[in-house]
Amino acid sequence: MLSKWLKETNIDEVHLVGGKNASLGEMIQNLSSLGIKIPNGFVITADGYDTYMTHNNLFETIASIMKEMDIENTDDLKLKGKQIRDLIQRGEIPEKMKVEIVGKYNELSSEYGDIFTDVAVRSSGTAEDMPDASFAGQQDTYLNVRGEEELFHSVKLCFASLFNDRAISYRKSMNYDTVNVKLSICVQKMVRSDLSSAGVAFSLDVNSGCKDLIVINGSFGLGEIVVSGQIKPDEFLVFKPTLEQNYFSIIDKTLSPKKQKIVYNTDARTSKDEKTKLVDVEIYKQNTFCTNDVKILQLSKWVVEIEKYYSNKFKKWCPMDIEWGIDGLTDELYILQARPETIHSRKKDTELVEYKMIQNQEKKLVLTGIAIGDSISTGKVRKMKSIADISNDFQYGDILVTEITDPDWEPIMKKASAIITNKGGRTCHAAIVARELGVTAIVGTINCTELLKDGMQLTVSCAEGDLGYVYEGTLKFDIIKTNINDLPKIKTKLMMNVASPNEAFKFAKIPNSGVGLAREEFIINNYIQAHPLALIHYNLIKDKDIQQKIKTLTYGYNTPIDYFVKKLSYGVARIAAAFYPKDVIVRFSDFKSNEYANLLGGRDFEPHEENPMIGWRGASRYYSESYKEAFGLECQAIKYVREVMGLKNIIVMIPFCRTLTECDKVLEVMKEYGLERGINGLKVYLMCEIPSNVILAEQFCKKIDGYSIGSNDLTQLTLGLDRDSELVAGIYDERNEAVKILLRQVIKVCHENKTKIGICGQGPSDYPDFAEFLVREGIDTISLTPDSVIKNIKVIANIEKLMELNQ
Repeated sequence: MLSKWLKETNIDEVHLVGGKNASLGEMIQNLSSLGIKIPNGFVITADGYDTYMTHNNLFETIASIMKEMDIENTDDLKLKGKQIRDLIQRGEIPEKMKVEIVGKYNELSSEYGDIFTDVAVRSSGTAEDMPDASFAGQQDTYLNVRGEEELFHSVKLCFASLFNDRAISYRKSMNYDTVNVKLSICVQKMVRSDLSSAGVAFSLDVNSGCKDLIVINGSFGLGEIVVSGQIKPDEFLVFKPTLEQNYFSIIDKTLSPKKQKIVYNTDARTSKDEKTKLVDVEIYKQNTFCTNDVKILQLSKWVVEIEKYYSNKFKKWCPMDIEWGIDGLTDELYILQARPETIHSRKKDTELVEYKMIQNQEKKLVLTGIAIGDSISTGKVRKMKSIADISNDFQYGDILVTEITDPDWEPIMKKASAIITNKGGRTCHAAIVARELGVTAIVGTINCTELLKDGMQLTVSCAEGDLGYVYEGTLKFDIIKTNINDLPKIKTKLMMNVASPNEAFKFAKIPNSGVGLAREEFIINNYIQAHPLALIHYNLIKDKDIQQKIKTLTYGYNTPIDYFVKKLSYGVARIAAAFYPKDVIVRFSDFKSNEYANLLGGRDFEPHEENPMIGWRGASRYYSESYKEAFGLECQAIKYVREVMGLKNIIVMIPFCRTLTECDKVLEVMKEYGLERGINGLKVYLMCEIPSNVILAEQFCKKIDGYSIGSNDLTQLTLGLDRDSELVAGIYDERNEAVKILLRQVIKVCHENKTKIGICGQGPSDYPDFAEFLVREGIDTISLTPDSVIKNIKVIANIEKLMELNQ
């Protein structure tokens, strides 16, 4: 059988139609009834490939060339690969095969009301896109192909692409027999996303491997610009558990300036011309999202259904890598391809591998970018402008520095210790291949090819937060491996202090009982950057430069107030989703007046205080007429995350509440802005960080659901010292007996009142003996910094064992 319609094939025919085509046929047969739209098309089968190769006497000739090829020798690979491709491209398509192709192409054109419809001609290898290997991008695709001549030419190019340098090299590294791998071709109706938008979607978090996330990247025009990494795309994160409960489950949106797009080259209608071209995006659209929330949620629901279907089909979890497009003529969403993701699905969840930079080293930062993974590597820079620069000069362990990569770069990428590119996002080609190869990578640096010089010795770190960092020289780092199954079981619940939303999904893999402290200050300072009152009263800002900065920050949002609420809600939602359904305790903002003043526009709204550490902070702000409306924005954000996004595992916490009356006032203001204790399951905790919180614990317990000890402030106020002053730093110690007496007392009172009590201060992370004291006193939870959890599990296991022996 030389050809067949997509709807006539399925996943059982990978040997005949290749993984990509089999997947499309499988979805058309089984998922179309759910409303999932897939463009129609037909397949030239592997039998068609065999017929073409046999007709042109190519099999033996290619086998002979392959036998003599040294794929480790880049020059030899390039020379012999081109020789094979030239032979295939010069071949003739047998007449019988031409008749079948033309017949189906004409029928496809008629279906869409065209004389000659525009199609995508996609390669599909018979060993690709299976759950244990990814050949994605190894062979070529040709877009905007129209008419018989262009179609025949593209078919021959696709056949030849089975022997691209990257494909030969990849198959060899995966131990696939190059000669016996065959190629099928899909001729599929083009979706006019050149007039709208397109991109990729993954049914898991591509960095952490979290199963509950959908990551969608998109841009204007044809999706090739996203896949290739030529631009940094918009990114949308969707949370599956709340999506399936029909909540508005988009938990984060990142807008990128999309200055270019790939569109049809309407002037190119001969087989030798490029059928697509790169053009500038209209100015007014560059800083707008490439699609709307309705389409994102529709796509997300399709992604979930596709993943469910394939997981059932393969009888194991099968995360999916999906290409999508929106037809600009009809505004209809389409799935263009779907293949199993092959990186995280093969990983074991039982081992934690942590890369940690050795402290107290002198570090000279050169540049930053988007971190891919969380490893660290060192090596020597080898800059390459284009694929033509690839040669045997590139040594194993060199750092590849370039503008952008595509599948042709893969033979050299597998030799690299690290990859750094100017362009690209988290789902671009360089990022995907780096993850698959286990290579440290930083993409989207903008100017790495300008700043980095050949021969520079660098350390490339993706283990220090949201960003990837490139340092000069060779720095020292540790690799710590922990088998989770080998960790002892403990009764004490260990939670985590999580500051950065972008690291939450990585931290969630560490054994935990939820988040004991998520500080809004980090999100406000790093993501929002502006004072909330400056956003509410934008016109009152005196400095015109600051006004302009705020205007730039809030571009793309309905109002400055909408900007604050959405940015805060996205940051909180990331953390809540990462640990869902475990408790995530979010503390309302606790900046001091001097810290608030440092935010954009803050100096116009903040007083000067001699000692802001014990001044206008925490609860005293929330009910104040001078700040109440700003606190209202925080309440709106929490309400949005809990009630609109559906993340009801969030518990809110009031910091620095000095008196019972203050507690009542704050609860009343929260109610005014839609957050009422007990309604929709909302729990309210209180920071225990002032001696009055201990002395009046019994009365406070009647107003709240839980206490969380802030040992830093409690120590400061118990010992009467400023913890920011180096002059009295030697006295500061949360293990002081006076502090411990207060802690022992408040734990006892909370237990008597059936009120949960934990600790979220730094003490247990720093001092195992302090953690031991808390365990012996029966504290309910201990919240630690992520890097100290594993160590403390072992410490607490020994403590609990000794306590059992002494009973």
